[in-house]
Amino acid sequence: MVFFEIDLKSRTPIYEQIYKKTVELIIKGELKENDQMPSVRALSAEISVNPNTITKAYALLEKDGIIYSLSGRGSFVAKVELEKVADFLLADFDRCALDALESGISPSILVDRINTLSKKTDIT
Repeated sequence: MVFFEIDLKSRTPIYEQIYKKTVELIIKGELKENDQMPSVRALSAEISVNPNTITKAYALLEKDGIIYSLSGRGSFVAKVELEKVADFLLADFDRCALDALESGISPSILVDRINTLSKKTDIT
C-alpha cells in the first residue's frame, strides 16, 4: 500500500498535501497507470483525516485527469503525461525561484543551490 504522509502543522491544506503526494508518487513511479488508489475510508483511517478531506482531494485529482473513478470499484491512476504533473509540483519551485531572483539573488547562486541539493539526495 502507498504511504501518504501528511503534515498536520503545515499551512498547506491537507487536501492539497494529498494531491501533491499523489502526483509525487506518480512521478517517482510508485503509483502507475491503472493502480488502485486507497479507498476514501482506508486513507482516512490511515492518516487520521476526515473522509470529506480525502474526497475533496480525489475530486480535484479526477478533475485534473490524474485519477479516474469506476462506480463501485474505486479510484485508479489515470494515464498522465509526466510533464503535466511535474508542472504542478514545480509551480511552488517557480514561485520561490522568482522571489529569489526578484530579491537580487543571481541565477548562478540558484543553480549552485539546486546542484547542492541534488548531491544531498543522490539525484542527478
